[in-house]
Amino acid sequence: MEQKKNLMTREGLQALETELKELKEHKRYEIAQKIKEAREQGDLSENAEYDAAKDEQRDVEARIEELEGILKFAEVVEEESGDTVNIGARIRIFDVDMNEEVEFKMVGSTEANSLENKISNESPLGSALIGAKVGDTVSVETEYGKFDYRILDIQR
Repeated sequence: MEQKKNLMTREGLQALETELKELKEHKRYEIAQKIKEAREQGDLSENAEYDAAKDEQRDVEARIEELEGILKFAEVVEEESGDTVNIGARIRIFDVDMNEEVEFKMVGSTEANSLENKISNESPLGSALIGAKVGDTVSVETEYGKFDYRILDIQR
């Protein structure tokens, strides 16, 4: 079975690489120091600091493994010049049904974060917008019904 590529922006790739480097070069060392200090306190069976440090170590190692998996199949989508929506573009749309403007950045699914106004190209709205141009109206079918959006602006 072929692994799916993790499409992402160059900015997103660099952020994940930086996080991985930080975890491997600094966080691992900090946790090792915490474990060493906790061991020096003696009996490990009732040592809360030791247990907490081991839990933190497990979480960090899991995140390192996750990041390495993402990066192994990462594919940077070069931001295209042009007038169509694609990964890396900042898009301003008008929500016809809610009568409001919304602005966000189109990113790959690994980078998506609604709190940072980053939507995935694989989301219903994202996939409907890919390839559309300023002035186009796209319809998105969701479990809550059909919604229409008009593209007001695309920036790179």
